[in-house]
Formats: sequence, structure tokens, C-alpha cells
Amino acid sequence: MHDAGCEQRRLTQGHTGAVIWLTGLSGAGKSSLAKALEQRLRELGYGCYVLDGDVLRTGLNADLAFSPEDRRENVRRTSHVAALFADAGMICIVAFISPYRADRAAARQVCAAGFHEVHVNADLATCEARDPKGLYRRARNGAIKAFTGIDAPYEAPTHPDFLIDTTQMPLAASAAMLLAYVQEHVPLTHDAGTLRPATPSAAR
Repeated sequence: MHDAGCEQRRLTQGHTGAVIWLTGLSGAGKSSLAKALEQRLRELGYGCYVLDGDVLRTGLNADLAFSPEDRRENVRRTSHVAALFADAGMICIVAFISPYRADRAAARQVCAAGFHEVHVNADLATCEARDPKGLYRRARNGAIKAFTGIDAPYEAPTHPDFLIDTTQMPLAASAAMLLAYVQEHVPLTHDAGTLRPATPSAAR
């Protein structure tokens, strides 16, 4: 991240910038958790934005396939975009399978001290049972090649900054745990009187 104007951006946003990088298998709950976290952070007065892997593959990363090299480039591009959001004083929530440890380590270097690797963990059987997009079924049938967890590897973090096991945990509880982590590591610096009133969302 760049230093110029960092303090002014912190004062404007009310907190330092950060990258909350959610990694895990398809179906583990990354996108749902990212959206829930974003909503709760906004209610508290944080500036934040979600970068979702599926969305970026329709635009910025639309030219990339799923070879190890393309997956690496997918993460590289996204890490630089996330670093820009963090440099602007925002919390960038990244929801990416990002299956390779080396690629996530490279993303950490790009984003520097504000990077937080969050392992959204669910076992393969649970992810297959959820299969919200039918991707595991198609991968098992051979319609999708190089699918992470089936015929392409997922290298789980060995020392993530935070671990959430969503195998049995409801979304609301997972989001509450992650919110508490973010509040601890990226505290608001606004005076209490400067925060905009917010209407809490209903638990989902």
C-alpha cells in the first residue's frame, strides 16, 4: 500500500484500510459471508467493498481460464485491485477460492500489513451437498474440468489469520464471528457522535 495521504484517508473513512481475503472451497460460504459482513460493517459506519471471484471473472478477469497459471494471474490482478481499495482507506472483502498457498502469500505481499487471510472452511462432502450452482455435480460428470476439490487441488491455509468452520455454523453466527475479528483488528476511530445512525439487519 502507498503512504501518501494515508492518514488523511484514515481520518476520512474513520478507520485504516484493510483486505479481508476469504479463501475456501466452492460452496464453503465465502460469497454469502462476504455480503453479510459488508452489510454489517456498513451499518457500523465502515467503508467497505466486496470483490467476488465469480463477478470479476465476468469482467476484469474474463480472459482467464482455470490453469494454475491463469489462477495465479486471477489472484495477482485481484490483489492489486484490493490493495488500491485498502489504500483508499476502505475495507476490501475478497471472496476467492484462491486455491494455492503461494498465490495467497503473493497477495499478502501486495497488500502488506493490512492483509488478513480468512479460511472459510467446510469439508468437501458438505460443499458438495450444498452445491448451490450445481458445479460439483457437473465436475463429477466430467462436464467441468480442473474443478477445485475434485480434479484440481485446494491448498488449505496452514496458518490463517482467522478460521471459520461453516460446516455446521449458520451464516448469521459465522458473520458475527468475522465481524468481531474485523472490529478488533480494524477499529473505528470516529467519535461516537460522528457515526451515522444505522438500522441493524435482521439475522439470517
